[in-house]
Amino acid sequence: MVLPLLKGGQRPSLACAALALALVAGAGNAGAQDQGAAVTAPLVPDLLDLPAAPNPRATGMLQLALARAGDRLVSVGEGGVILLSDDGGAAWRQASAVPVSVTLTDVAFVGARLGWAVGHSGVVLHTLDGGETWQRQLDGNGAARAVAAEAAALKAAGAEGADAAVRNGDYMIADGPDKPFLAVTFLDEKRGWAVGAYGLALETRDGGATWQSFTARIPNRGGKHLYGIAPVAGGLAIAGEQGALFHAAALDAAFTAIESPYEGTFFGLLVLGDGGLLAYGLKGNAWRGAPGLEDWARIDLGAEATVTAGRRLADGSLILGDEGGRLLRSTDDGASFKPLETSGDTGLTALAATADGTLVVAGPRGNSRLDSNAKNREAF
Repeated sequence: MVLPLLKGGQRPSLACAALALALVAGAGNAGAQDQGAAVTAPLVPDLLDLPAAPNPRATGMLQLALARAGDRLVSVGEGGVILLSDDGGAAWRQASAVPVSVTLTDVAFVGARLGWAVGHSGVVLHTLDGGETWQRQLDGNGAARAVAAEAAALKAAGAEGADAAVRNGDYMIADGPDKPFLAVTFLDEKRGWAVGAYGLALETRDGGATWQSFTARIPNRGGKHLYGIAPVAGGLAIAGEQGALFHAAALDAAFTAIESPYEGTFFGLLVLGDGGLLAYGLKGNAWRGAPGLEDWARIDLGAEATVTAGRRLADGSLILGDEGGRLLRSTDDGASFKPLETSGDTGLTALAATADGTLVVAGPRGNSRLDSNAKNREAF
């Protein structure tokens, strides 16, 4: 999970300097290359073409997402650093081959070996060996071409809104690979989706060998940033900034805009046991959507700290984490949450659970394994 991108002072921000640094670093690299355009060679290397170098301090660097790959834990973060743990999060090591040095924002696995990571500059990485080595499947240039191809097909079919889609595709190509993906999810080893800044949305049906845009299928006026996507009840749900919520009743169906209960940014979604959703985001906002996603109720979390991470555990309980490091648990499918006695570090960005249910959290200083009973100790 990452904080909103700033644009004209209108994007909300988190009180977490480490996360802000992750975004500024990407912008700084782009700016440096612009300044060097007039000289023979760029002042800095293109981070899309610069492999992540071995770093003795890698385990203490900012990590933004966590995923299980069988019994292994995999995290991704700044500088293209990918970390692996084979002992439940007690010890971490750097992946041996990552072809980029851009910040990575999310990671998803299907089973123990097949995984995908996404991040800045529209990059999609793929691993076949549980995260040891990674290959680039896509970057922002390819993503822009996919958006333009979708728009051209709509134009050829005489579809409503095709002209606007064509303009958006042209802008994407002209801008270059500057738009990050912010979330990725896979249903199985073939079907997956990635969403990101300014409404960018791509899908694959062949495990990432090819990617197609579904940006124009989402009624996303103004190109709001998209921070979360989840398969739910045979379809898909997407959450983003300014209360953006979208739902497709089937995987290939057009999306409809859900009347949002909240005007602030949502950072993520959790699928509930009854087929509903829990959306979480800024200022302690967490909302529970009943099946059908028409009726929503706010959940009292007892504080206004921004919720930055969420996870459904194997036992059906839900865990939320906020920017202050507080962890909360629900045992009633998201109807209520209670704070846990043990919390993570300030600036918590992601969380996961080991095979035995032990919680592991990510943050500005890498990953931490919590007490094995932490998820069961509520702070009354």
